[in-house]
Amino acid sequence: MTAKPPAPGLPRPPEAADAAVTLAALEAACEATDLPDAARVLLKQACDALRASAQDAQTARLRYHALFDAVPDPVSILDETGTVLDLNKAGLAAYRRPREEIVGQPIHVLNPELPHDHLNPVWERINRGQTYVIEVTNMRGDGSRFPVEVHSAGFVHDGRNCIVAVARDLSGRRDAEWRYRELMETIDRAILVQDTSGRVMHANIAAMRLFGIGEGQRINDELRSGRWRVIDEHGRELPNEQLPQQRALRWGRNVEATLGYFDRQRQQLSWLSVTAVPQFPAGANRPQQVLTLFSDVTALKRESALFDRAQSLAHIGGWEWETARDHLYLTDEAQRILGCYPAPDSIEGLLGCFRPGDRQAVRDALDRTMATGRALNLDIQGMRGSGQPFWVRLIGEIEAGDLLTSRLTGTLQDITERKQSEETLRVQARTDPLTGLLNRDAALYELDARLSDVQQLDLAVLYIDLDRFKIVNDVLGHAAGDRLLASAARRIQTAVGTEALIARFGGDEFLVICTTGDDPDRPERLAEAILREFGASFRLDGEEFSITASIGIARAPADGVSSQHLIQSADVAMYSSKRRGRNAFQGFTSELAEQQLHRLQLETHMRRAVQNEEFHLVYQPQVELASGRLVAAEALIRWRNASLGEMRPDHFIDHAESTGDIVGIGTWVMEQACMQLRRWQEHGVPIERVAVNVSYRQFLGEDLARNVRRALAESGLPGTALELEFTERVLIEDEPDTLRTFAELRELGVMLTIDDFGEGYSALNYLRRLPIHGLKLSQLFVQGVPGNQSDVAVCQAVTGIADSLGLGVVAEGVETEAQRAFLLKLGVDIGQGFLFAPGLMPGELQKRFLKLRAAAAHG
Repeated sequence: MTAKPPAPGLPRPPEAADAAVTLAALEAACEATDLPDAARVLLKQACDALRASAQDAQTARLRYHALFDAVPDPVSILDETGTVLDLNKAGLAAYRRPREEIVGQPIHVLNPELPHDHLNPVWERINRGQTYVIEVTNMRGDGSRFPVEVHSAGFVHDGRNCIVAVARDLSGRRDAEWRYRELMETIDRAILVQDTSGRVMHANIAAMRLFGIGEGQRINDELRSGRWRVIDEHGRELPNEQLPQQRALRWGRNVEATLGYFDRQRQQLSWLSVTAVPQFPAGANRPQQVLTLFSDVTALKRESALFDRAQSLAHIGGWEWETARDHLYLTDEAQRILGCYPAPDSIEGLLGCFRPGDRQAVRDALDRTMATGRALNLDIQGMRGSGQPFWVRLIGEIEAGDLLTSRLTGTLQDITERKQSEETLRVQARTDPLTGLLNRDAALYELDARLSDVQQLDLAVLYIDLDRFKIVNDVLGHAAGDRLLASAARRIQTAVGTEALIARFGGDEFLVICTTGDDPDRPERLAEAILREFGASFRLDGEEFSITASIGIARAPADGVSSQHLIQSADVAMYSSKRRGRNAFQGFTSELAEQQLHRLQLETHMRRAVQNEEFHLVYQPQVELASGRLVAAEALIRWRNASLGEMRPDHFIDHAESTGDIVGIGTWVMEQACMQLRRWQEHGVPIERVAVNVSYRQFLGEDLARNVRRALAESGLPGTALELEFTERVLIEDEPDTLRTFAELRELGVMLTIDDFGEGYSALNYLRRLPIHGLKLSQLFVQGVPGNQSDVAVCQAVTGIADSLGLGVVAEGVETEAQRAFLLKLGVDIGQGFLFAPGLMPGELQKRFLKLRAAAAHG
């Protein structure tokens, strides 16, 4: 809009003197004698009209100023550019300035802080036919400021667009608001101010305290988090739309109620008197917020009547026992929870609703409460008249009456659903998810519990291991293996029935725990039944497999009085059964006990062997079969113990693998072998690499590649100087971890060889995928060539597989010239065995090499 030049003020009506002169002239003209009658009539009418117009103008001017000055708020008239055209008396009084300092001046004289374009939003709103409202700070003549709320509207005067602005002084309202806030904070009643969506806009200190809102917590989050449940005086839970605040907003009037607020976090019920007051904005017919006052009346309700605090929240009932006359009163909710009809009216009647084992606990708790005054709090189990079990939490406290009576009062909460949920979680924590049987932890817990009771010491443990399971698992995969385990578990359950507990103890091993006091032959009878169930073949994915079981039996207390000892005895018996041919059971015997004692002694000494420097290494040369040139050496561990004497490796290696000690021993062997190869090279013995046997347990850990890296770094050897030999068990033990470990070792340059290939699982599908370098032909097959055709066929098959996969072959156990000739003809280049040398001490191997090199030089 184009602004017009400012005017010094509103146009004034004609001056009274000018009007009077004009009127007198007209009247004189009417008196002229020569004036025609018609003209005289017209002049007369003009005089009358002028006289009336002057009168009306004067009346309008007086009315305008009367109304203008009667407004109690400052009112200013502005032109389009913001120049003040007029100001009423209230404005002059409010701004404390003479009229000439304001009228004719820009509006900035009243508010110096206004931006230059402050009229743009004003005219934008006025041009839409609306009023513009804003809160600003105006300035008095002495420079002091005061807040105002300005309402601006537009009008047209004498063809010009003008603004009338009414400024309402807010100083009094701000003071009132401050006093209102101060009152809210100091009042002892909790106050919440909420908008129509329920969001808390303000909460006083008493409200924060009442609702347990701590420092750093947000009251909106706490009130909406599900922490609170609200009930009426009849115990019915109220939905959100039935709360007093929502009803006050919906109905537009005050709502009062007494409600119970149950705090799930603190497990506490409080009764509150609630008054909700809707608050309306000026001129509105619907409230925009609600102010709610809360008063804690829990104590009043407790004192006024016991059963008003019955707490029917979440199935909470109330009870009262008058001890003097043994009279019991139960609320309706308490009667429903107990399910006893007619309701018991004595304490013994109440106890009759509970499980026999819990009745004495309740009696003792009641006696303690009566004697000490301390509250009782018990979780107890009972049975309703319908036969349905239930759990309740019984809470009570003593209330002193007169000298002749005393009362116990409290609550009875139905916690059946919670207990059932806890039981479900407990069962899940105790259950093997694959088979539905007890898991390892649950089996140990049950066994410990029974062994700790002298009346249940007559029991037995059956340790069951599935024969050939790993082969089936490898052939068909883990999913089929899981189905096989589940099927095996069902067969064991069929055989055992309800006579014993059954658990999956781990992998393909199961545990059966049975009593023997009433049937001494039960363990053997159950073992026979299990073996019969495994007599039929298993069918998986269209294939039929014969899976048998080896079972070991141990009895308490003869074979062990702790769960660990008893299970270990059963495990020893199971392995004895497996060694005797499998598909049988074996009881623990004194001979096995002696073997077990020997194993324990072996384990104790073995764990100290590295620290006591009892292990040492010998090295068997690996040579070129054609020339006899020494190319590598295999490190072989030996153990000499002061108490046990010289221990053969086959006596302690398997045991070290079963206990896990092989991991530490294997790391020591690798480090020592690498250091020895370094020393040989420094003394001129050009052995290309040293071979070290690696257990499958070392592959299962996460440290094999790191240990190899450290051994190479400490000895200063490249990765190609180390060869790791592992059995075929590594191929199927844990494929993802195995592949990752192989990849890390391959990156180091380490040679990877399968030892005794053909003796184990011969998992060719794994062999095809793993990044190995070679195979070692087992001496089990080499010792029969060239005379035994079966061994010849196996050797030919192994070398054929190696050749087709591009793998090297090393023959073990070469003892005769005939064997060497056969292997050379077969294409095997490297061999080791007594034909060349047994395992030698490091110095002896070095001397033998130097002797051979000297002989070759003289020859």
